[in-house]
Amino acid sequence: MGLLLDTHIWLWSLLDPERLGDSTRQALRSRDNELRLSPVSVWEALLLSERGRVELNPDPHRWIRKALSIAPIVEAPLTVDVALASRGVDVEHQDPADRFIVATAAVHGLTLVTADARLLRCRGIEVLPNH
Repeated sequence: MGLLLDTHIWLWSLLDPERLGDSTRQALRSRDNELRLSPVSVWEALLLSERGRVELNPDPHRWIRKALSIAPIVEAPLTVDVALASRGVDVEHQDPADRFIVATAAVHGLTLVTADARLLRCRGIEVLPNH
C-alpha cells in the first residue's frame, strides 16, 4: 500500500519516534507499504525550522537531504493534477499545504498517515490515524 506521510508524521518518525502510535510505527516499518512524501512537506519542514518549532541540525537543507537519502521514502510528485485537485478536496480549512497534501493522496491513490484531526475527517481519501 502507498502511504503518504503528513509532515509531522515524517518529522516525528525521524526526530521523535515515541510520538508515533504502535499501528503507525508498524505501518511505516512494513515492507508491504511504500512510504511517500510530498515536496510540500519538505517546504513545511523548512518553515518549521525557520520559525524555531523544530531543530534540523546541522542546517535544515543538509538535514533534509540526508534524511531523504537514508530513509526508504519516495517523492510523491506535485503535478498539475494535484494543483487542480487542491481546490476541490474536502478540507475544513484553507491551509494550502494541507490542501496540497490531501490532493496528493487523492490524485495518486495514497493513504494519508496523519495525526491532524481535521485531515482525519477528510472525505474522498483513505487515512491512517496515528495510534
